[in-house]
Amino acid sequence: MHFEKRDYTVNRRLLMLSAIALLIGAISTVAADVLLNLIRFFTNLFFYQSLSLADRSPAHHALGAWVIAVPAIGGLVVGLMARYGSDKIRGHGIPEAIEAVLFGKSKMSPRVAVLKPLSSGIVIGSGGPFGAEGPIIMTGGSLASLLAQYLHLTAGERKSLLVAGACAGMTAIFGTPVAAVLLAIELLLFELRPRSLLPVALACAVAGFLRPFFFESGPLFPLQTAPASTIALGSCVVAGLLCGALGAALTLTLYRTEDAFGRLPLHWMWWPAIGGLLVGIGGYFEPRALGVGYDVIGDLLNNHIAVGVAVALLTVKALIWIAALGSGTSGGVLAPLLMLGAGLGVVLAPWLPGGSPQMWALVCMAGVLGSVLGAPLTAIVFAFGLTHDTEALLPLLLTTAVAYGFSVLTMKRSIMTEKIARRGLHIYREYGVDPLERAHVAELMTRDVVSIDADLPVAEAIARYFGEHAAHRAYPVVSGARVLGMLDRAAIRGVAAGEVPAGLRCRDLLTAAAQVLVPAQTARVAAGSMAELSVARLPVVESHETMKLVGIVSLRDLLRPSGHVFHEESRRERLRGAAAA
Repeated sequence: MHFEKRDYTVNRRLLMLSAIALLIGAISTVAADVLLNLIRFFTNLFFYQSLSLADRSPAHHALGAWVIAVPAIGGLVVGLMARYGSDKIRGHGIPEAIEAVLFGKSKMSPRVAVLKPLSSGIVIGSGGPFGAEGPIIMTGGSLASLLAQYLHLTAGERKSLLVAGACAGMTAIFGTPVAAVLLAIELLLFELRPRSLLPVALACAVAGFLRPFFFESGPLFPLQTAPASTIALGSCVVAGLLCGALGAALTLTLYRTEDAFGRLPLHWMWWPAIGGLLVGIGGYFEPRALGVGYDVIGDLLNNHIAVGVAVALLTVKALIWIAALGSGTSGGVLAPLLMLGAGLGVVLAPWLPGGSPQMWALVCMAGVLGSVLGAPLTAIVFAFGLTHDTEALLPLLLTTAVAYGFSVLTMKRSIMTEKIARRGLHIYREYGVDPLERAHVAELMTRDVVSIDADLPVAEAIARYFGEHAAHRAYPVVSGARVLGMLDRAAIRGVAAGEVPAGLRCRDLLTAAAQVLVPAQTARVAAGSMAELSVARLPVVESHETMKLVGIVSLRDLLRPSGHVFHEESRRERLRGAAAA
């Protein structure tokens, strides 16, 4: 008998999802432009008292000590928006997107789609030390989720489109489509299949092609470093370890700060204002620590900031970023992490041989990002996408891998998952091929099946198949070789409790159409069908047309693939020759 097996589980709905993803890529690009214009608008309003969309840094303000109050005012406004609008706008966006994907059936509300970019524009425009990437990830994902809900798609399809919208927004902000796809794989999708990967890739590609119509084309931080020498091997290991240590310190400090805010005898609505006040104090002493800070990142990467100045600036940046984010305000984490990582590279450059100061700023930027996010591939490709520096790829790979290894060995969770864990929701981030996807019904089913003839009297069936020493709890009922359904103890018990009518046949107890499997289906489909029907056995038929019984699958059969995987992972084996000796 021939069974058709494929590498992937796909159907024609993939074409529909792909078409929708193209539209979502365009929508997210427009949303990114709107978000950046909101940030510019509020920056000009708060710091320059003008109604303008000009791209101006808050560092050049002339407010004097009054600048301390500006971020506090922005935080107060956002606290009120979160209290009376939607508390989903709090936070940096990516954990909220993860939670929606894994625990919220990828549903987001219209309020979040409107209030998230507005609140982020107010926070960042009033000097909040954040980037626009976290808010656009939440905004793009919200818009995609709303479209998917309007089209009555399944939760799985909504997930694909939500992530597509989120990553398309990131592509529009940074111009890094490949890194955005990797972010989806490492942090948002929690699966790798055409149904999810293709819509994300298409949406990011569309956003990448449309980006020049809204933003300047080319890399955000163009850079070209000299090739690293062999001695840089050891330097990259040292840099990676220090990046991992900095990432761990930032993560732990952030959540200690969040705990400290939680102990305040005030409603959480007031916390962003307090965090904003701390931001204002830091911004008074180091104005360049305010706002997104893309100009500072560029200067760090190009070695235009002295080490002493960099240390002071980045110390303030780290403190106000942690204070603001710990207060529960709205903003992103990628841009601050890029700045802090590049700053670490500037500080380490005089002590690390084998590469230029620009290279160490770049590789430490990626190392800190990969360590904190727990997404090394995203960090490596993201750093390349931001700079187009091909010479740095090898040092990027080693430094980021070491930093990621440090965080995996020392930290239970990343900055992205700790917040969700504190709500009692655990996320497991190791992905592998499901053993139930690798096995098919044809390989697991029992072919020697005990079945019940449909015309057998019920009284005789009770005596023969459902006595004290019955081998099974349910049996397929067949007419000839055609399956009519399953007869289980529950159905028999209901009849046996009273008198069994003399003419009652087994076929008379079947109240629904037969639920069956076919040999070409995966064990995952079989497990899902059993769970949905709350049964422990299902008959296997040659095809839905013939309904010819060819086997049966039980829960015990479905345990075998997982048992094989457990054996491979846990049992140590010696070389056969050594064992024989």
